[in-house]
Amino acid sequence: MLSSTAEYALRAVLFLAQHPERCPMRAGELAAALRVPPNYLAKILHHLARLGVLRSSRGRNGGFDLAVSPGRLTLLRVVEGFDRIRERRRCLLGRKECSDHNACAAHRRWKVLADQIAQFFRQTTVKDLLARG
Repeated sequence: MLSSTAEYALRAVLFLAQHPERCPMRAGELAAALRVPPNYLAKILHHLARLGVLRSSRGRNGGFDLAVSPGRLTLLRVVEGFDRIRERRRCLLGRKECSDHNACAAHRRWKVLADQIAQFFRQTTVKDLLARG
């Protein structure tokens, strides 16, 4: 469902939210903790900082931390810079043209599910996931 880039972004944000005492955290440390490629994660973290999701600081005690409180940070805001959740409307059966007016056999059911997935990302905050452990 999510690209590996969006998944790594979400995992990084959740880790930073779970460990505020370790923030700011360097990209390399975070990559080691998450077991993801460090150079790849560094690019993701810088992109999240440009989006205003993370704060980046330089220097000896620099690194990344959340720029938005976990209770105000939705999953959609985290992954939207990498995946377009709301635009996932490709035909499951591979038809070029598939819409409400020209629907394949799976279209209506898939649309309901896709809308529910988008709603989940829109309404769920990082804090919600932390609370569920």
